[in-house]
Amino acid sequence: MGWDKEVDLLVVGSGAGGLLSGLVGAAGHADVLIVEKESLWGGTSATSGAGIWIPASDQAAAEGFNDKIDDAFRYVRALSADNVPDANIRAYVSTAAAMLRWMGQNSDIQYCAFPYPDYHAENPGGSPSGYRTHMPLPIDGRQLGREVETLRFASPAASLFGYLNWHFDETYMLLFRQKGWQLHLAKSLARYWLDLPFRLRSRKDRRLTLGNALVGGLRMALNRRGVPLWLASPMQDLVVEDGKVTGAIVRHRGRMLRIRARKGVILAAGGFDKNAAMRSDHAPLYPNALYSGGTSGNTGDSIRAGVAAGADTMNMQSAWAAPVFYVPGEDRGRLSTIERALPGSLIVNQRGARYLNEAASYHIVGQQMARREAEHGDASPSWFVFDHRYRHNYPVGPLLPLMPDWFQRGDVRAILKKGATIAALAADMGVDVATLAATVSRFNEHAAVGRDPDFQRGEATYDQMYGDPRVAPNPCLRPLTEGPFYAMPIYPGDIGTNGGLRTDDKARVVDGGGKPIAGLYAIGNNAASAMGESYPGAGVTIGPALTFGYIAARDALGVND
Repeated sequence: MGWDKEVDLLVVGSGAGGLLSGLVGAAGHADVLIVEKESLWGGTSATSGAGIWIPASDQAAAEGFNDKIDDAFRYVRALSADNVPDANIRAYVSTAAAMLRWMGQNSDIQYCAFPYPDYHAENPGGSPSGYRTHMPLPIDGRQLGREVETLRFASPAASLFGYLNWHFDETYMLLFRQKGWQLHLAKSLARYWLDLPFRLRSRKDRRLTLGNALVGGLRMALNRRGVPLWLASPMQDLVVEDGKVTGAIVRHRGRMLRIRARKGVILAAGGFDKNAAMRSDHAPLYPNALYSGGTSGNTGDSIRAGVAAGADTMNMQSAWAAPVFYVPGEDRGRLSTIERALPGSLIVNQRGARYLNEAASYHIVGQQMARREAEHGDASPSWFVFDHRYRHNYPVGPLLPLMPDWFQRGDVRAILKKGATIAALAADMGVDVATLAATVSRFNEHAAVGRDPDFQRGEATYDQMYGDPRVAPNPCLRPLTEGPFYAMPIYPGDIGTNGGLRTDDKARVVDGGGKPIAGLYAIGNNAASAMGESYPGAGVTIGPALTFGYIAARDALGVND
């Protein structure tokens, strides 16, 4: 049977890893085609904070951080799963800085190293001072023309009012109402609403930040090289001839097209976040697809296609775990990153008792919540409890500070619990009054002196990063004393699955015997993560996706230097 179209490199998926691999291919003079299943492009990357974890980068060196690859390897190796090969971890930590340098030279994307500590900074090889996590600077989305309208919106958890994009630094300015925050917010809102006549036809903020900046900058670079990106064009199957993947069948504009890929197919289509059946079969600890922060197209199609082509899988039980707030009617959970570390709050189970360090990394908290639910059935939902002072000062998921309760969205008011006293709050929550009262009393007693003997909240470097620096002696702890008191349901969720096709250190998909399947690569959540079931630091999702996308495209083109 003949081919309907021939290219050198076929990339399946338009997240950051897929876009970068396509750009690397195009820069190497390959004929590249990127296909995207959905009508929007950017994947889960577009909805993310776009942090990338890059050891020993040029940017970190410029900040005075003398990082060492061997330290990064030792740190990740100890945290990752035993079945993840050393070579895969080594390939990532050794190539990440070169990838970032190349991306900066071949696109308008600029990343800065941040003093963001590793999630387990106290471990050997960890970095308490940070500078391995990098964040992108904003980009002017007007350069995308009409394509900005099909760029996926940022997550509601990573934007203001669901439409206003913001940069990492601006989060702290608004969160802690630093000097000039009101003027800055007013200017940002004016810039958004006065973007005319574009505002009359689209809600999109053309000042691209975070994940929108990353994928937007990559798309601009691809456009300059003439690389097509087909929307609403799902891959149906891989074409295998004599044990080699030679192309794929793609549905495009109502037709089934056989597309030959002379140098390889790179699967970059995400995990199986939104496939309830696959989650039930493979990741029962994380059963609820609705609470995942992944995008709707992440249904594991390309993982199943890889398996049909002879691929092995690995760590399919794993996910990037996270506590999430869920507003009924929304299509995903809202990641809780900052709220849990701020003083004047705690998390309790359905009996009203604490069971974890609320300020730990979202992956650790998400895992602990999921395990608690599996073992005791009382953690989904758990309750995020806070007092009036917290309510006035900080956001809680979709609940905005400064605005009175009656002014909040109706669907948010519907899930908010409130009581003049802790006892009244417990009654509204449906938890045991005596248990919640005793929990809050014990918490308050120790929080008053900045201690948490039960779960050591606020002791780790990472915990304190998201605390309120204005609160002493512990920025993560303050008694809940000012009524009325509030609670919001919080669920064990995730920001994506991270088990998938097994790959080697060149991102080549391998079969059950560990032999590479010629012509087939997998990156991002399409592949089993080099992190195993761990989460070493902010950016270990997109950082490896970009790095292995860079590695895969270079290998497909035969670039070995």
